[in-house]
Amino acid sequence: MRVPTAVITAGSLIGGWQIARRTGVRPLGGAVLAAGGVVAGREWARRTSPVVTAALAATYVGAFGLSHPLAKRIGSWPAVLAVSAVTAAASYLAADRKP
Repeated sequence: MRVPTAVITAGSLIGGWQIARRTGVRPLGGAVLAAGGVVAGREWARRTSPVVTAALAATYVGAFGLSHPLAKRIGSWPAVLAVSAVTAAASYLAADRKP
């Protein structure tokens, strides 16, 4: 059974943030984020074209980067949930849904 990349990306963004927040060890949260990116990236490469894979990877990394300034405006939870939702939607539409 394959796990949808939308679940992987959203889960690793939220999980990485929570681990970093609760442990106080930011690199540990980064490791979760990186692991999710590698797993999702492998699936994207298998299911889609190199261009789509690169676009989804950029979306994932960009979401992480955008969450920081967004958190200053709307709060941490809303920011992480928003970027996770956008990344999950992009993953679903480009790689997970059946043709």
